[in-house]
Amino acid sequence: MFVRSSRIISFFSKPARNSFRVRSTFYTICSYSTVRRAFMPSPTRPMSEPSKVLVFGAGNFGSCLADHLGDSDHDVYLWSRQEEVVESLNKTHRNPIYLKDHHFSTNITAVGPELPGETLINEMDVLLFAIPTQFLRENLEKLRLYLNKEKHPLLIFVNKGIEIGTHALTLEIIADTCGAGIAKAATFISGPSFAKEIVQRQPTSVSVTSFTDSEAQRAAILFHQPHFRCYTGSDPIGTELAGALKNVYAIAAGAADGLGFENNTRAMIITRGLAEMTRIGTAYGADPLTFLGLAGVGDLFMSCSSPTSRNYSVGFRLGKGESLDSIINNLGSVAEGVTTAKGVKMILDELGIKARIATTIYEVLYEGKDIQTAVRELLELPSSKEIDLPSATGGPAKQLMKKLGLD
Repeated sequence: MFVRSSRIISFFSKPARNSFRVRSTFYTICSYSTVRRAFMPSPTRPMSEPSKVLVFGAGNFGSCLADHLGDSDHDVYLWSRQEEVVESLNKTHRNPIYLKDHHFSTNITAVGPELPGETLINEMDVLLFAIPTQFLRENLEKLRLYLNKEKHPLLIFVNKGIEIGTHALTLEIIADTCGAGIAKAATFISGPSFAKEIVQRQPTSVSVTSFTDSEAQRAAILFHQPHFRCYTGSDPIGTELAGALKNVYAIAAGAADGLGFENNTRAMIITRGLAEMTRIGTAYGADPLTFLGLAGVGDLFMSCSSPTSRNYSVGFRLGKGESLDSIINNLGSVAEGVTTAKGVKMILDELGIKARIATTIYEVLYEGKDIQTAVRELLELPSSKEIDLPSATGGPAKQLMKKLGLD
């Protein structure tokens, strides 16, 4: 039975002798989902003019964002390289691999498995990329032939990671493949946002950043709804680094839980992980304040605190003694932190700074270090300054800005 919010408020305003009786009665008359519906704005209302959006990647996050945009009355095309996903979405509005229990918006048309061509891309107002960072370069190299550099769609990126081998951020990959002009206008969305909760329309906030303020505003308006709040910023380098780095610390938090440690230890990893992220970002040339926002501490806290996080799950299973190969073989989805750890190690070596937790995760993943030994070595480190930002800052960011013509 649906309970109106006014009745709930009236119920709680009456005196009660016993708070337990109040709670018991409340949960008897309405379920959790009913309470959520009562307080959530419904139905979803359009906050911007309808747009044509092509989403690349039908994994958890690409699918949930496509559903959000479709439910906001946008005309959405969702590309998948898996034919069974394309057929199922078009016939039953369900994704047979990701978010399998969810009925997706009827405003979504699935396309693939071939990469969309020039005709479809030229019809789009927005191109949204939700494919893993390690596969982004090869797909952009194919798509760049269809992009009009003078008048191209709004490009939005939601992947989080650092490219193996080049240790390049997505900004640099875009510049290398599509040119500086398109990279300068690219927009990045990041923040604490699990796909399962987005499709449930649970309140979520994200950071939307770009070097071009007008593009960040366009992306924010496209996505913004009462249950999906967007806050704009102008530090895409910091946003990218934060989104990539937090995955490494989520592995550390999961490993600690797998080893049997509890709340004190998790709080320590989150706090010291944030200190390392800020140190790396500052040395790279990002704004340290970015790491105190949604893309930084917000996403870090969520990823380190929930078994829903794929990276946390990898760490937890490592802590339980399972091998990395075994974990990767049956994980069922990409855990960006595993590959990002390699890129982070290269960045640390290039910058000449220390980040002991991130380095330890790299050693466990790729150098065969025993996790018990790794934990003991971390705990036996001497006392040090809590806040220790590097004096030399900005080298890689300055190089990237020069490549973009923003120096």
